[in-house]
Amino acid sequence: MPDQTDKQTFSDDEALEFHRRPTPGKISMAPTKPMATQRDLSLAYSPGVAVPVRAIAEEADRAYDYTSKGNLVAVISNGTAILGLGKLGHMASKPVMEGKAVLFKRFADIDSFDVEVKTTDPDEFVTVVKNIGDTWGGINLEDIKSPECFIIESQLQDELDIPVFHDDQHGTAIISTAALINACEITGRNIEDVKVVLVGAGAAGLSSIGLMKAMGVKAENTTVVDLAGVVYRGRAEHMDQWKAVHATDTHKRTLAEAMVGADVVLGLSAKGAITPEMVASMADKPIIFAMANPDPEITPEEVHAVRPDAIVATGRSDYANQVNNVLGFPYIFRGALDVRARRVNHEMKIAAARALAALAREDVPDEVAMAYRGRRLKFGPDYIIPTPFDPRLIWYVPPFVAQAAMDTGVARKPIEDMDAYRTELRQRLDPSAALMQKIASAVRAAPNKRVVFAEGEEPAVIRAAWAFKQSELGTPILVGREDLIRQNAMEAGLRFDELGIEIVNARVSEHNALYTDSLYERLQRRGYLRRDVQRMINQDRNYFAAAMVSHGHADAVVTGVTRNFNMVLKEVRRVLDVKERLIGLSILLAKGRTLFVADTSIHELPDAEELAEIAIQAAATVRKLGRNPRVAFLSYSTFGNPPGDRGEKVREAIRILDAKGVDFEYEGEMPPEIALDPDARSNYPFMRLSKDANVLVMPAIHSASISTRLVQALGGATVIGPLLVGLEKSVQIVSLGASVSEIITAATFAAYEEGVADEDPPEPIRAAAQREPDATPQPAPAPRPRTSVPPTS
Repeated sequence: MPDQTDKQTFSDDEALEFHRRPTPGKISMAPTKPMATQRDLSLAYSPGVAVPVRAIAEEADRAYDYTSKGNLVAVISNGTAILGLGKLGHMASKPVMEGKAVLFKRFADIDSFDVEVKTTDPDEFVTVVKNIGDTWGGINLEDIKSPECFIIESQLQDELDIPVFHDDQHGTAIISTAALINACEITGRNIEDVKVVLVGAGAAGLSSIGLMKAMGVKAENTTVVDLAGVVYRGRAEHMDQWKAVHATDTHKRTLAEAMVGADVVLGLSAKGAITPEMVASMADKPIIFAMANPDPEITPEEVHAVRPDAIVATGRSDYANQVNNVLGFPYIFRGALDVRARRVNHEMKIAAARALAALAREDVPDEVAMAYRGRRLKFGPDYIIPTPFDPRLIWYVPPFVAQAAMDTGVARKPIEDMDAYRTELRQRLDPSAALMQKIASAVRAAPNKRVVFAEGEEPAVIRAAWAFKQSELGTPILVGREDLIRQNAMEAGLRFDELGIEIVNARVSEHNALYTDSLYERLQRRGYLRRDVQRMINQDRNYFAAAMVSHGHADAVVTGVTRNFNMVLKEVRRVLDVKERLIGLSILLAKGRTLFVADTSIHELPDAEELAEIAIQAAATVRKLGRNPRVAFLSYSTFGNPPGDRGEKVREAIRILDAKGVDFEYEGEMPPEIALDPDARSNYPFMRLSKDANVLVMPAIHSASISTRLVQALGGATVIGPLLVGLEKSVQIVSLGASVSEIITAATFAAYEEGVADEDPPEPIRAAAQREPDATPQPAPAPRPRTSVPPTS
């Protein structure tokens, strides 16, 4: 069940632009071997490639050893049931399939690419996929309508010797079954005794009820309801062999009748299918999984109005207990691929469901709690399944799946050391992928921050403010003329009245005189007349926005869309003081690595003292972002070779830090490869960095700015910033003509800095900062999964 549940914080044009730029689509291929020399090419292709060719010809399974097959999954569709949009054709499914490939990589480090098959005939589809199926280690079928999806999956499972998994069926089944295990535990039920009603007899629904039966739910205690009513034995119309399997002997003919006295209802149908009256007729402590997307069959509010004792799960991210398939398919395939499984069988699906149920009962680490806006999560009615962003999923669930594959004989390559396997899985975590999620979660958890969007009349700024509010990151305040802002918002299809976005006109503000007097007091001995200052407050929104935060009428500012960085910074600094060393800090996210680069916007040619202070400020900021800083001072020289004035300034900065006795690791001067490559550091045993550097202090602004922009321009990396650090109040300046996404990111950091930087870090960040200095933050420890499937509660 694809996740369509997040509140839409973008326009249709923005969605199209996201998929179009800078390169059409969401995936690309990157080589894993060097291709720099003739010898590299000879090894990669002819003649060197002939050696693995002959080896695989002798034994086909050697493809797992010499090709990418063992970590490669195909996402295949014919576009007959795309999301909730229906039959739109195979090419219309391509954006969704690419998106699924991205999720495989993001959550389980599985390489994936999409295949769109131009046929609606199941037999032809099977023939196509069967003949190319050996290319991959597994196949994820997606968005294929029922009942053809059952035929296709069954035949491909028989024809191919790799896992074939239709996620629309089994993903929902696994997650909902995990939720049922825990809901039964909380309500004191035995799963063998519960009476279950399924609303919606499509692929996901029938698979869910089937897996629950495999877990212990008795067939005589289940009732399936489709558009024609109850699926009962003897019904002739609207029946097929897959529904017939779940037909029961019953006198009930309607959903309302079926729900009387039921313990559990599974909704996989449509909005409004379940009424409050039906819920009221259920047994005590009813369990209601209303999983239709984007709108559930009945909302949790409607349920609790008539049954406050109910446990409710939906497919939506804005309610507790989200049934999201991303909890399942990445980790099921991860476990299956790692043992080279021949298929995903019932036992592996049961193992995944039990593992997810078990994980929800573990103590929840702080970084997971942050995703729930700081609310301390605890196993109970509002937390029966893990959140999709739980970092423990990658190392907790796959061992259960792998063990089940081994126990049932479908594993080609059993795992001998499960502890070592769990460690390997931890290392697959991508620290950069979760950074913005973590920052955004911390902002949501903090008291609501009021962020001023200084250029409030600009369409991009208006859209960013709307998305910022929709995402519940804080309260945006748009500075500008109200009539123009509302006109631009209306043209963009945005309704501000529904969200309560504030608009302030600087010229008519009730605080105009206060801001003018205060700024005139600061500037009167710097050549400014009072009328100059009055004009600045009235007509220049950067002065006005900075004055708002200076007087506590707002918490943070984001600006820069219409003016260059230096001009904006000069204006802001006339209103606000520098609290500490002012620096620009850029965040570079690339290939699983998060690097912080300073100073990228302020100091043109810093001297030794300034370099030392830049390092101190950067390290403090990085620590507040949840990382243990390891600072490398970069240079063209390596510890004095070759000598030069610039290198001497770096060496002097090191001596200054030595004298200050700072509490973070630092070293220099060195080129980038020594800072980032442990092999390159082997020639320098005296180095003080315990591991790879994550904070790079550049010798000058030109090297910092050029290097980050070059990496971004070449592709393969994301650069955030430069973030402005060190002012008395939080101000972020975006680049001229910044995109909506860039403005939102800057606003989020502005709110985060104001909420965290001036205080002790909240517990989630503090806990992260006190970990052992490791390049990859490790998940909080949890009891190790057993090497056998955990029992059902």
